Order: sequence, then structure tokens, then C-alpha cells
Amino acid sequence: MDAKFLEILVCPLCKGPLVYRKAEQELVCKGDRLAFPIRDGIPMMLESEARELPAEEEVE
Repeated sequence: MDAKFLEILVCPLCKGPLVYRKAEQELVCKGDRLAFPIRDGIPMMLESEARELPAEEEVE
């Protein structure tokens, strides 16, 4: 993903910054512990599309 594009994307719930996980193709919100998938290069920024991160999964 383009670095400038990542700079302007925020979590749709808390408006916090997102962490890009290239290998998993997801954008992670540390505050809400949600991972938003990226499909065909398009971030799915809907709460219904996000997966909840389990407590044992580290968010970097």
C-alpha cells in the first residue's frame, strides 16, 4: 500500500492510527483491537468486516 494513503487512513470507530500488516493484508487498530482486511488492494473499513484481535495476539 502507498505510504501516503496509509497516513490518512484512520480507524472508523475511534479515529486512531492504523498499523499496516503486509503479510496478513490487514490494517490494525490498537485501541479497538480490530483488524480490517485489505482485499484486492482495497481496505474494508467497516466494523462488520473487521475481526476482533484475541487478547493473546500482540499488536505492534
